[in-house]
Amino acid sequence: MAVSLQVLYPVGPETSFDYDYYAKTHMALVAEHMGPHAVSVQAVKGLAGGPDTPPEFYAVATMVFENQEKLQAASAAAGPVTADIPNYTNTKPQLLIGEVIG
Repeated sequence: MAVSLQVLYPVGPETSFDYDYYAKTHMALVAEHMGPHAVSVQAVKGLAGGPDTPPEFYAVATMVFENQEKLQAASAAAGPVTADIPNYTNTKPQLLIGEVIG
């Protein structure tokens, strides 16, 4: 069964997010360390939370894995990826691990 890992970066009153660093440097680290275990890796920049509503998240990264074992292997390799987070944001990422159903 395919599983996904989503990393959500919530907007907060005292938070910031460097999109340029995230897209160019951080996602390259994700590709290097976690990517070999993934079926796909994608990141999206939050633009809105609805009509005339600011986004609740700066960005959401989604990684899909063939199975739980591949996710565990990617997680074991993620040290440099998680250590890099303070270089582009001071918000606390939220994680969602799920079964791909569609």
